[in-house]
Amino acid sequence: MKTILIIGIGAGDPDYITVQAIKALNRADVFFLMDKGPAKAKLRALREEICRRHIAAGHPHRFVEAPSPPRDTAPADYRASVDELNEAKQAVFEAMIQNEMKDGETAGILVWGDPMLYDSTIRNIEAIAGSGRHTIDYEVIPGITAVQALAARHKIPLNRVAEPVLLTTGRKLAEGFPDSIDSAAVLLDGEDTFRRFADAGVHGDMEIYWGAYLGTPDEILISGRLKDVADEIHRRRAEARQKNGWIMDTYLIRKAVDDEPSEGDVIDAGDR
Repeated sequence: MKTILIIGIGAGDPDYITVQAIKALNRADVFFLMDKGPAKAKLRALREEICRRHIAAGHPHRFVEAPSPPRDTAPADYRASVDELNEAKQAVFEAMIQNEMKDGETAGILVWGDPMLYDSTIRNIEAIAGSGRHTIDYEVIPGITAVQALAARHKIPLNRVAEPVLLTTGRKLAEGFPDSIDSAAVLLDGEDTFRRFADAGVHGDMEIYWGAYLGTPDEILISGRLKDVADEIHRRRAEARQKNGWIMDTYLIRKAVDDEPSEGDVIDAGDR
């Protein structure tokens, strides 16, 4: 039996890692890494720093790295392209399981943020386990998401009183802001979709809380009325992407209101 630990390592700060994740790191004999090229070297360095900080001295472990399959950034059929990418990733992981693990060993896969939120690792390992070609078990260890880190860094709650929060992507937000939703936490927006809502329309003025490289030394935070800061976010995002070769950002966008209860208001816990 081989064991795979899918470990959420948080949004960038090595201190975001949970006690459960630290215990998982110290169970692993080998860590599987996907090489995404020189531009993403900082991501590997941060993973290695997490291991240096949190794996006990003397615990034997090794790193195995394989090239990450290329992704089509402008596919004609988005879902089909994701399926193809995941099949390619499964082949890479399966080769590492086959060739880089002995029976009885445990491998760790370090997932940025939390494995349950817009990440394919669980699906890919599940597919390998279900294929019957390997005798493996796997566990999932949750981590602090970029959405949680964003709210903490801006010192805000995600939800307004008694209101829902939508977790979505830029691709879906481009279809329109749902009428019944007050706030949306948006990930994977490569097109600055928030700019479509900068001018007051059917939803009125909007607010935005944006963050890039959360929890890292490169972190950028911008917030305010969307119409006032949309251009600044667009400019800073473009500059950061050009400088670093990549960007990882998220934001909370919501309808602006003037009657949100203040911090001094007494609110029953059932209203939250």
